[in-house]
Amino acid sequence: MVRTVGFSVLLFAAAAWAAGPVASGLRPGQRPGPYSSLVSVGPERGQAHCFICATADRPAVIVFARTLSDPLGKLARGLDKALAEHKDAELRAWITFLSDDQAALDPQVVQWSQKHSLQRVPLSVFEDEVGPPSYLLHREADVTVLLAVQQKVVRNFAFRSGELNDQRIAEVLGAISQITKKTPSKVTENTKKDPEKNKPNYTRRGRD
Repeated sequence: MVRTVGFSVLLFAAAAWAAGPVASGLRPGQRPGPYSSLVSVGPERGQAHCFICATADRPAVIVFARTLSDPLGKLARGLDKALAEHKDAELRAWITFLSDDQAALDPQVVQWSQKHSLQRVPLSVFEDEVGPPSYLLHREADVTVLLAVQQKVVRNFAFRSGELNDQRIAEVLGAISQITKKTPSKVTENTKKDPEKNKPNYTRRGRD
């Protein structure tokens, strides 16, 4: 029995290695487009909100996730800390969960946030497990992380289920300095005066 289990693990690892890294999300240089999701945790709870619209040119860590895992919780705690450390750079970060059933997932997201003692990172649900179409998220990617500033992606990280470990979490968090150093001195005046004016129509949004 032990040999059988061990052999199965080796086969799984070999298959993952053969598949190579999963490519998911926008590539460096591309612009993250607007999308709305229903907020589960954060000041806008219960509302459809466009985080990327409110971010404008500021540095941002955009996370898409399919499962409420403990490794993702570690990453979220790291982002919580980063938001405090990079307050002067006006860093933004949020996690969007992908699901076809927002109503069922919402209380689970709230409990997950409490379990990991999150204080600053808002959490939302995009009601389509495929994700916002323009972001080109791979179905095999359990977690996709995009680092962007001045409305352009700078770094892209993607992980299948089980690939997000302490080493990869440290890699993601360590890359945040690449976007906080490039932040503009101020947000464009048009966005600051009237952020609603800059919001386009959404093709898909969370339930009201």
